[in-house]
Amino acid sequence: METGLKDKHVVITGAASGIGLETTKRFLAEGSRVTATYHSDKKGLGDIVGNWTKQLQIVKTDVTEEESVQNLFNRANDIFGRVDVTVANAGIANHKGVAVQDMELAQWKEILAVNLTGVFLTAKHFFKNLEKYPKEHGTLIMVGSTAGVFGEAWYCDYASTKAGLRGLLLSLKNEIPYIARKGRVNIVNPGWTVTPMAEDALDEEESVIRILQTLPMRKVALPEDISNAILYLSSDQLAGHISGQSITVAGGMEGRVLFSPSEIDSSRVRG
Repeated sequence: METGLKDKHVVITGAASGIGLETTKRFLAEGSRVTATYHSDKKGLGDIVGNWTKQLQIVKTDVTEEESVQNLFNRANDIFGRVDVTVANAGIANHKGVAVQDMELAQWKEILAVNLTGVFLTAKHFFKNLEKYPKEHGTLIMVGSTAGVFGEAWYCDYASTKAGLRGLLLSLKNEIPYIARKGRVNIVNPGWTVTPMAEDALDEEESVIRILQTLPMRKVALPEDISNAILYLSSDQLAGHISGQSITVAGGMEGRVLFSPSEIDSSRVRG
């Protein structure tokens, strides 16, 4: 199916692994030009850059620092021109749950800085790019989480940042048409997905059973399941009249237990 994404310029934050890396590969395969960011380790980006030298540039970026984000978009514009699509994917989580009464303020601030302030700064400088290079279209996709939809005990910091993206969504989808008449803003909320962020939980039998009890499809997503949704929403040809929406990609999760442990085959967690 034709997506219309050939030759579009896409910025993807947090692109070194997991959902970000898979999304980078998908846009490259569509013929897009991609500016992909990493924070400290290029990881998978370093493995693929040689195959896409004319379509891919990699920029080290700290999304919590405005100067770094501004530099990202300056570099993007200098090499590939106007940015047409931005995927605000960079995010972190604490892998050991902490009750709110025990959570250090430093941890709370760190998660908010990356997951919420980082998305704000990414959106700000993407919108500046749209203002500088006026055209009808421009698309921002923010990567949220089911934690922001249903909450998640022991991870109130992470859940709060992902829930906060909805406030940005509902505001920015009304702002973007003032600088790009057909501009759109949407959120993709992944559920449990086979990524480095989730690997510890998905390696524990007890954890896997608990996770699959909440999923009608009784399997977790692969990164390509999420990147497919991002690609769809990024396409003005396929999703040109969709804005202000949150699409959850989580196998039907609705925030409650649906199966008993005996109904779960943990060996089929990945499909």
